[in-house]
Amino acid sequence: MRRLAIATAVTGLLLANGGVQAAAPAFRVAAAPYVFRFPRDHFAHDAYKTEWWYFTGHLTAKDGHRFGFELTFFRVGLEPRASRWTASQSKWYAYQLYPAHFAITDETTGRFVYAQQFARDALGQGYASQTRLDVRAGAWRLTGNSAVRPRMHLVAQSGNDALDLRLHSRKPPAIHGHDGISRKGACSSCASHYYSFTRLFTRGTLTAGGVAYAVDGIAWMDHEYGSDELQANQVGWDWFALQLHGDREIMLYRLRERDGATTPQSSGSIVAPDGAVTYVARAGFSIRATGWWKSPHTGATYPSGWRVRVRGYPHELMVVPVLRDQELADATGTSYWEGAVDVRDARTGAALGVGYVELTGYAGVLHL
Repeated sequence: MRRLAIATAVTGLLLANGGVQAAAPAFRVAAAPYVFRFPRDHFAHDAYKTEWWYFTGHLTAKDGHRFGFELTFFRVGLEPRASRWTASQSKWYAYQLYPAHFAITDETTGRFVYAQQFARDALGQGYASQTRLDVRAGAWRLTGNSAVRPRMHLVAQSGNDALDLRLHSRKPPAIHGHDGISRKGACSSCASHYYSFTRLFTRGTLTAGGVAYAVDGIAWMDHEYGSDELQANQVGWDWFALQLHGDREIMLYRLRERDGATTPQSSGSIVAPDGAVTYVARAGFSIRATGWWKSPHTGATYPSGWRVRVRGYPHELMVVPVLRDQELADATGTSYWEGAVDVRDARTGAALGVGYVELTGYAGVLHL
């Protein structure tokens, strides 16, 4: 569910086709029951307006150097058509936009860098295949073989910072929500289709500041698609992806409303070592901020550090950012905080794992 506003808001930045025509047919909405079919559902779903393939992870070099990374590809539909460009149309005509974000957190030196791409399918600038795992924005690319648990390849570069990683999961896709949908509100269309690879074994090369490191570690991939937006009373969300010792993972999202309340349909999942998924309803978890950080870039104040309780997991968790400043500050109005975190036992301080946290709506309400 996360990133819907980020993906949709950028449509106003690229005036492809002179704007979306009001008479265009409607996009499909995420509805239950929905049965995921893999590997087909790893590929693009043009019938839905928004979609993303979202990677975050933690990597270590042989000398002990620690890194976090984010690489995400969005697909935003301009017209709900199954077919793409045809010879009868201009090569400048676009059905899709492909924004992408890339960030590296150097946990050892405290350096954080990020970059973004804005591409469209016109002239081949961006692409997401409906028949294979192949997504790109400019020179940044995700590819993979056609398997339920595909072997994937990520490539991205911005200046002196780059990724070239190969990833593979021993766990099956973790499907979130009920009946194939992840609910985001009370309305019938307030939902998405959402699954994750919660523990991807990762190896390759990470280049930071022009220095190349051979790295390995673990990553997380979210793939989500739908057509609805944040509702008028929702201002943003807090999302947690935690990879814990013992080969368990926890995903939580809390949708925040204008009056400070949490949307009742907020939820999460616990993923067992064998890949079994336990749904966690809103009443089954609590998230409490332990501190705050004010951005020198946007002036936004973000929570920074959390105590997390999840029904079905024995420890209260202390979630701590590895760097306070991991904000992707964007002059277009889609600024958000997405950062690497360490996870500890709140009582003893013992290390329990690592994770990523995303915070949206703190640098202003995300207008879609």
